[in-house]
Amino acid sequence: MRITNGRIFTGRTFTEGSLDFDGTIRALGPADAPGDWDVGGAWVIPGLVDIHTHGAVGEDFSDGKPEGLQPLADYYAAHGVTSYLATTMTLTEQVLTPALHAIRDFRRQRGAKCAGVHLEGPFVCYAKRGAQAAENLHKPDVDLFRRLNEASGGQVKLITVACEEEGGMDFISEVSRTCTVSLGHSVAGYEQAMEAFDRGASHVTHLFNGMNSFHHREPGILGAALDAGASVELICDGLHIHPAAVRLSHRLFGERLNLISDSLRCAGMPDGDYTLGGQPITVKGGRATLTGTDTLAGSSISLLDAVRRAVRFGLSLPEAVYAASTAPALAVGLEAGVIRPGRPADLAVLDRDLKLLAVFVDGVRQAL
Repeated sequence: MRITNGRIFTGRTFTEGSLDFDGTIRALGPADAPGDWDVGGAWVIPGLVDIHTHGAVGEDFSDGKPEGLQPLADYYAAHGVTSYLATTMTLTEQVLTPALHAIRDFRRQRGAKCAGVHLEGPFVCYAKRGAQAAENLHKPDVDLFRRLNEASGGQVKLITVACEEEGGMDFISEVSRTCTVSLGHSVAGYEQAMEAFDRGASHVTHLFNGMNSFHHREPGILGAALDAGASVELICDGLHIHPAAVRLSHRLFGERLNLISDSLRCAGMPDGDYTLGGQPITVKGGRATLTGTDTLAGSSISLLDAVRRAVRFGLSLPEAVYAASTAPALAVGLEAGVIRPGRPADLAVLDRDLKLLAVFVDGVRQAL
């Protein structure tokens, strides 16, 4: 397959050219080379990489429903995502184990690739639990982590933990040898967070949300992440984070900024009542909250929506694309998120208005 006359994302900028690929990227060439599809100056970007997504189209990874996983793969691909981490909630081991077995055994027929698991909990703190169920909270426990990772077939790529909880620092020292450790749903102060980064943590879950606010005398996790060189996530839906905070975060963290969807089963669905981790949630105007409260419970957007909003909020298109593809892949050690010879041909094509025209996964065009 050869795409011609494209504006191709070649690392950090767009270059006019053509792109040869089959299952992998073969070569980049001149824009006017003869080919199979003249895209007329459309943007050709790496497939997006969503490292924090709980579900969509009525399905949730924590459900443990094997039949729900293919619709999710289809949904992600239809919204520009070619790789994702199946993200679970703070639940008991008895609930998480069959959910992880289902993810382990999933064999996709089409759509986006499940590149691993993100365990968002259960090792988080009560005060900043957000929409995580309090009765399922668990102190950091290396043996439990190992059992959960084994249940996933060794696919855990990312885990969110509150480092200040009893045993949290030793947990980070051990588990960071296996996967990326992220600080989140935590009341850690600056010094505690710096120790956690020294111990091996390297990422922050949904910056600003689920943590203490930045203060000039106690800069907390945000200040520590900046000093430690950690990567950070943002839920760029315009609800969790003010546009000015999105711009601020990019100026502070640059290429370490990751865009995520943090999408729930309500993504791609109408407003109404749903569940999350066994708790009822209500979606109104696209805003998901724990039912009867004002507690935000995740988002109803796709990662491509986050890219569009980031651009609307002031990031350049190259900056937003990098933050939703290359940066998250680097944060969790995936060979994804770049257009480079020898890498998988995971691509998205966008028109000038950022409407999705096509998605390729391992060189195979997907249904939109």
